[in-house]
Formats: sequence, structure tokens, C-alpha cells
Amino acid sequence: MSTVVSEPAPSNGKPVSALATAEDKPTGNEDVEMTAEGESEKMAEARKQIEFYFADSNLPFDKFMWSLHTANAEHWVPVKTVSSFKRMRDFSSRGNDWIVAALRDSAELEVDEAGENIRRRTEVQQPKGQFERSVYAKGFGDETATLQKELETFFGAYGETNAVRMRRVEGNKSFKGSVFVEYADMKGVEAFLNADPKPSWHGTELVFMSKEAYCDMKIKEKGLTGKAADMRRDNISSRKGFNAFKEMENEKKGIKTKSKDKEKTKPEVWLEFMGTKLRVQEEDGGGVKDEDVPFVKGATMKFTGCGGDANFAEMKTPLRERFARVPYIQFHKGDDFGLVGFDKVLTEDEIAFVKENLKLVNSKEVEWTIPKENEEKTFQIDRANFAARSALSRSQDRKGSSRGGRGGRGGRGGRGGGRGGGRGGDRDRDPKPKKGSGSTAIATDDGQSGEKRKRAVEPDGGPDSGLRGQAVPSIQSVKKVKTDDAGAS
Repeated sequence: MSTVVSEPAPSNGKPVSALATAEDKPTGNEDVEMTAEGESEKMAEARKQIEFYFADSNLPFDKFMWSLHTANAEHWVPVKTVSSFKRMRDFSSRGNDWIVAALRDSAELEVDEAGENIRRRTEVQQPKGQFERSVYAKGFGDETATLQKELETFFGAYGETNAVRMRRVEGNKSFKGSVFVEYADMKGVEAFLNADPKPSWHGTELVFMSKEAYCDMKIKEKGLTGKAADMRRDNISSRKGFNAFKEMENEKKGIKTKSKDKEKTKPEVWLEFMGTKLRVQEEDGGGVKDEDVPFVKGATMKFTGCGGDANFAEMKTPLRERFARVPYIQFHKGDDFGLVGFDKVLTEDEIAFVKENLKLVNSKEVEWTIPKENEEKTFQIDRANFAARSALSRSQDRKGSSRGGRGGRGGRGGRGGGRGGGRGGDRDRDPKPKKGSGSTAIATDDGQSGEKRKRAVEPDGGPDSGLRGQAVPSIQSVKKVKTDDAGAS
């Protein structure tokens, strides 16, 4: 199932498509040239992503990156640390030398002689005009694994972007279907707002306006005036969360912030997956390193012929009779197939049981097979990453509820943790799947509550996936908020 992103290019009004035409395809004589060109483009993509991490629009508002930037007196940051971020996974597999080679051509960053550390070439400057250079757009549907990258390509057609921030619901962190986009200059803003034809997403026109117009609209909708209106405007216009410039200003004035008073070494979060303990990487909302995920061959079954839909409750009922842990089910709405993951290698009797007792899915007779090795490997990595995001989210929720609020621990006023989205990726847990939605659906052990519910998100994660140890003091993992106005709709 392919996804085509098509949008108008403001320079000439002609549509830009993610797919090449027949005339664009290279001939056999151009293979070497195209291979070299493709490698160069890949390096440029990696370089751009790392430059974003260090950019004025991100670095001083990203507490984790700022802690790396200030940990060394000369502001050197280990290449391997940055390469471990989720949005760098497509590049890190090529090796440290490849990433260093890509960074050698950066005009914004420099690499040390050993090829081990990177830093900015200039001092950090407080960005100006971010509010004026930002737009709001709504109508992007459900979140997918590739949506962040597709959005960056879409908005990049109108001008250079500093950040594309996916807006999320405060609490469960599900994608709102809307974004705030910060352009590098006003030309990009004007090109997007005045585009003809109007910007659309998969054939549907978007609701869009400047961020300032959005701010005025929300104030008017809520009937706010005076100080309440000013507070609302400041809430929407300013970046939430960590702000290095405010921290430095408070430090000069001798003002101690709550984060300074209460800052403690944050323990690590570990996940037990398929008999192996994996460390949860907190960047980008939680994940694990692909190379750390154990491959357990023969622990997955594939069903085909469901007709584009599947009822998880119906599927799990017969499986509970034979399997102690409810399997992990992955299915994309509209597909004719899905995958079911178990917590161990299946015996022939167990395979036969599944085939015999689960003949129908969506009232259609399905065929059960063992997936190919590459498909099973990818599926198990997806499972591990989903379990990692769930474990991290539970860890943050426990921390939030322990702070109290009205009702005390677990009471009405308790607050959960979590991260907001940003150009650097979707630093959030996956949104909870909804029955009938178009996004990837993942079966959990529903029908449970309380303590039992904690174990249901990813059965393979163990009874309590958030195993904890002591963190490395020099690189302190912190909670990040990357969205603007997360509470607004």
C-alpha cells in the first residue's frame, strides 16, 4: 500500500508529486551516476536532521539537547549520542564514519579531528519572529509511522521550514490532526497562505491560517478579554516547556527555578521483551535500538483474507483458551492481512490450534501462514518499540500521579507525563487505537482495569515492563515538551 503526497508548488503553480514520471526514470547508462546522486541526497538528509537538533529554533528549547550542549565547556556533543535518536535510525545503520562524512560538508556544524564529536560553528542566538513566521493547518487525519516526514515534505514545498510540530491532546498525547509550522522567513508563510490552488491533503482541502489568526480565533471563541485574553495569547504564541534563555536569565538574577531545586538523576527504564532486557531510549517518545531486539523465529503467524477489517475481541477469545498471554495483533485498516505475535516459538500443535480455532476473521475465512523471516524481524522490532513507548509512558504516568493533585495519588488532580511532537519526530507514545479508525490498530488485553490493565498494552513486555536502574549522570534524560498550545483544539 503506497502513499502519494501531492501538493502545489508555489513557485510555478504546478503540482509536485512524490512519484517520478516515466521520463524521469534513469536509463541503464545512468545507474552509477544515480547511485552516487542518491547517496549524496541521503547524506544531505542526515546532515539536515542533525543541523535541526542544533538549530536556534530547537536547541535552546530542547532540554536534553541543551544538557548535551552545555555538558562540555567547548560545547562538543558525541556523534554517537545524536546518531541514536529515533529520526536517525535510517542513517545510523550506515555507521559512524558515514555520518561524520555527511557532517563534514555542514556549514552550520563542525566535527573534531577524531570524528567523535560535533558542535555549532556559531553561538546560540535567541530566535525572533517565530510567532509571525508560523502557520496553523488542520485536516491531516490519523497519525501514521511516516506522517512526520510526509508533513515536512509537504510544507517544505512552499519554503524552508524550521520546524513542523504535530499538535497533540494533553493527557493521552494522541495526534489532533493539526500542526504548527515555523518557516525560516515570511516568504514561506506567504507562499503557503496564498497558494493557488489552496493546499490540500490527499484530495481534501485543509483548514489553515497564520498562527496569529489562529490565536485571535481561539480568544474570540472563548470570549476572553483583558488579562485572560493576554494570557491566552501568550500561551499560544510562546514555546512551552524548557527555555534556555529564561533559565540563563533567571540564573543571572539569582532566581532558582523549580527544575533547579528538584532536579534529580533520572533512573533508566528497561523493558523485558521476548526473554531479553532492553534499555528504553527516551528520545522521540521512547524506543529501543533495532540491533538490540532479539529475533525469535517462529513466534509469529500471519492471516490473509480478512477483507480489510478485523475484530480483535473476537480473535482473542479463542486464543485465550490456549495461550497464557494474549498475543499482540497488528493490523492496518483496509489491508487484507495482519500479523499475530506470540511470546515464544510456536509448536506445531499450537499452530494447528490457531488454524483450527480461528478460521474466520471479519466473518471471512482466512488463511494462516508463517511470515517470511524479514517480515517477522520487522514486526518484532515494531512490537518492541511499541512496548518501549508504553513502558516509558507508564513510568512517566506513575511519576506524575505521585506528585498528587486533588485526590492525591491516582486522584482526580493527578498528571501524567509524556512528550510533545516536533520536527525531530514524534516524541510520543502511539495514540490508542480506535475501532474502525484508518490507522494501525494494535490489540491489547481489553476488558481489564486497575493493576491488570498495566500489563495489557504489550503482553510480551512482562508483568511490569518498566524495570528501573541507575541512570548515567553525565547525560541526564529529561521530559520534553515539543508542542505549542497542546491544550487547544
